Amino acid sequence: MPQPSVILATAGYDHTVKFWEATSGRCYRTLQYPDSQVNHLEITPDKQYLAAAGNPHIRLFEVNSNNSQAVISYDSHTNNVTAVGFQCDGKWMYSGSEDGTVKIWDLRAPGFQREYESRAAVNTVVLHPNQTELISGDQNGNIRVWDLNANSCSCELVPEDTAVRSLTVMWDGSLVVAANNNGTCYVWRLMRGTQTMTNFEPLHKLQAHNSYILKCLLSPEFCEHHRYLATTSSDQTVKIWNVDGFTLERTLTGHQRWVWDCVFSVDGAFLVTASSDSTARLWDLSTGEAIRVYQGHHKATVCCALHDGADGASS
Repeated sequence: MPQPSVILATAGYDHTVKFWEATSGRCYRTLQYPDSQVNHLEITPDKQYLAAAGNPHIRLFEVNSNNSQAVISYDSHTNNVTAVGFQCDGKWMYSGSEDGTVKIWDLRAPGFQREYESRAAVNTVVLHPNQTELISGDQNGNIRVWDLNANSCSCELVPEDTAVRSLTVMWDGSLVVAANNNGTCYVWRLMRGTQTMTNFEPLHKLQAHNSYILKCLLSPEFCEHHRYLATTSSDQTVKIWNVDGFTLERTLTGHQRWVWDCVFSVDGAFLVTASSDSTARLWDLSTGEAIRVYQGHHKATVCCALHDGADGASS
């Protein structure tokens, strides 16, 4: 069967992972994930695999296959895995967990290669575009930079004593945003110091929501004209902010419960969101309208993954 050009997957608390035709809204494949809920989904850069993060394992499934079983399972975490992502060439995977650790995995082997201790439940991990630094945020409000070359923590920030829920880095490495449980986004300019270490220069503090922010995400490289920050919240809305001045561009309303996750299309024109109302939605950001509702889960949908770019490391 031919590889779909757009891969959209959702998962959550009903112990299934679903694949959708993005345009029609049809679910064409359902995978069982019997061991736990699924907390996070990520598609490999080459579109071959989908990583599903649960409690306490990560499972890797073939995207374009009738095989309903995981092809490999990564089992070294001891609590909910909250974050998972891939190096740009798909050479290795990183993860963060409520067990307080960040781990790096060689995809071909089930055991982890490296482990970093955050000393508090890790809620979010992102890979800097330079591919040599991981940035993590934890339940105690710590943000840490893990230098993969030096194999150590190179920087530590505590913007305030509240859980850091989500981190996002601009595709060119120029900005990092941290969203917390108070509805605040902290924005820093990332400056390269005299060493290779990244310096955080405070740029903006944005009171984006009056309740929890569950996900913040900066728009991708090929976003036309504008650079956006999306924030999803327990207030049931998604807000789209213009990064130039952090003015509110749009509020997306329609979800009936908490909005847990979001992902931009490769051109930044559309956004997919996942919500406790058991649906995912596709939004046209030029109008703010939900143009597709993905219905099929029967419990909270807390994560979504979209890969509509070219295959491979170039995307």
